[in-house]
This record gives sequence, structure tokens and C-alpha cells, in this order.
Amino acid sequence: MRQKIGLLVGLSLMTAVHAAEPIQAVVAQEREVAQTYSVDGVVEATNQATVSAQISGRVKAVMFDVGDRVSKGQVILRIDESEANQALAGSNAQVAQSEAALSNAKLNYERSKQLFEQKFISQAALDKAKADYDMAVAQARASAAGAQQSALAKSYTSVVAPYAGVVSARMVEMGEMVTVGKPLMTGFDPSALRIIANVPQYKLAEIGSHPSASVEVPELHRWLKVANITVQPSADPRTHSTQVRVNLPANQKGIYPGMFVRTHFVVGKEKKLLIPAAAVVRRSEVVAVYVIDDKEQPRLRQIRLGETTEQGEVEVLAGLTAGERVATDPVKAGMAVKK
Repeated sequence: MRQKIGLLVGLSLMTAVHAAEPIQAVVAQEREVAQTYSVDGVVEATNQATVSAQISGRVKAVMFDVGDRVSKGQVILRIDESEANQALAGSNAQVAQSEAALSNAKLNYERSKQLFEQKFISQAALDKAKADYDMAVAQARASAAGAQQSALAKSYTSVVAPYAGVVSARMVEMGEMVTVGKPLMTGFDPSALRIIANVPQYKLAEIGSHPSASVEVPELHRWLKVANITVQPSADPRTHSTQVRVNLPANQKGIYPGMFVRTHFVVGKEKKLLIPAAAVVRRSEVVAVYVIDDKEQPRLRQIRLGETTEQGEVEVLAGLTAGERVATDPVKAGMAVKK
């Protein structure tokens, strides 16, 4: 019984201590921040390509599928090389034949020169031997070029990755017949990404020739740094907007081509009333904060918010004035109100 009484007394003392703890708060204050113009954009890969067939044939093997990572020069698909092997064998046979004909024409030309010096043959006979020799040389070169072309065509049966990246689409199945120009696979390099944003022409002057911006990924509640920005020197005649390419630093984890982002271009400076985004309470359609009054009591007050900054602060448009204190831990403040 004494132990129970002691335990209850201890719990009461702990509750009193916690109740006496002050609620952490921050003063809402106006600060000069960058004034921005926001444009929706899409992530795309700087290096993205579709590999197509350079030879006709049946797909013999498919080494990778969508989502797989490949290295530069790695074989991603093979096409049956039977026809290419036959063409190469025929070309090599022609090379051997032309080399034999060249050797014979050379010997005949050398003999003709000796006979001409000894006055046993005419100039016309010597000229014919020379022409036969020149023709054999040209034929040998043509055969060698044909063999090289056949060897190159055979190399096309092994489709290799032009650079390291990720497979984003596969257009063929094993056993399928492909022709020259048939798309096989599409891939991209995830280490180099950029944002494509279309800016109206009337905003270009405010953005400037050397723009500054930050990129927000709303669904991930994440902000991305910008490596550099390029404003294209042309406009779309239909929309009268200019494409702006916002290059991201290398190796952005969790960011992929096709994702929706919002680019905030700096166009000036302005004052905003800011509070920590963590202090905001959202209940259904109500957006509010706990304001600490003169008696150190939290009071729930509805507010209207503006944009969120990349520093984790949010702009208050209405419902709060500069100098008022806002609870930074809304859960703890809500428990204090219930008591």
C-alpha cells in the first residue's frame, strides 16, 4: 500500500513538473527575402537516347530490362548473326580472290616490262598489262572495303550501351524480327539531370541574362540546388514563351526524368512575415498556429499561408502580426490547451 501511494505521489510530481515546463515559442517577424517568380517544370535527363537496330535479323537475346543499370559499352541485346557471318565469309572469299588476281596481274606486268625492253612486245601490249594491273589493285581495295563493311555489319549484331545509365523502356522481345532503324531500348544517365521550364517572354527581363533560382519538389517536400541555368535564345511562336534549362548538380538521389517540379526564379527582394513550417497545424481544411498570449497560454488561431521557403519557413499572409509568439511544437501546445 505504501509503495502504491509513493508511486502515485511520484507520478503527480512528474505531471506537475511537465505542466510547469514552458512551451517553446518563436517570434513571428518580417524579414527581407528573395522575391520569386514560380514556373512549373519537368525533370529530364541530359543524356537520353533510344538505341535502334543497325542490321536486320531476329532478336537472339535480351540482357536487360526496364530499371536495370548498364555500364558503358556493355552488350544489352544480341541479334542473330547467321546472315552476317555468311556475308562476312563471302567478303573474305572475294578478298582472297582479288589478292590472287592482283598477284597474277603484277607478275604479268613485270614480265611485260622486261619483254618490252627487249623489243619482244609492242607498247599496246605493255599498256594493257599495266591497265590489268591497275584494275586488279582497285578490285583488291574494293574487296578489302567490302570485307571491312561486312565485319562492321557483324559487329552490329551485338547492341552496346552508348553510355552508363538506366534502361527506361524496352521495345522488343526475344525472338522478334527487327529491321534497320527499329527502336530497341531507351536509356538515360541518372547522374546528369536538368529542369525544363517555359518562361513567358514578358518575365525574361525580370529574370535577367544571368538568372538565379531554386527548385522545389512539392511531392517530396524537398528543395534542390542549381548548378547553372541556360536561357535558350529563341521563343515558341505559339505560346510566346522561352525555354529555360536549369541544370542540377550531379547524382541527385530520388530524382528521375518526368518528375514534376517547381522552379522559383529570383526577380527581386521583398519583406515577408515568416514562421517555421513545423509550427503550422492542419486539421481538415483548417490551417492554424498556437499563439502564446500574455499569460503564457497557447491559443489556436486560424491563418492563411503563402509560399514555403527552402529554409523550412512559411509565409503568413493573414491571421498573424509581427511580434506575436508562435508555439514551435503544436502537439505539446495542444495538450496544454486541453489541460
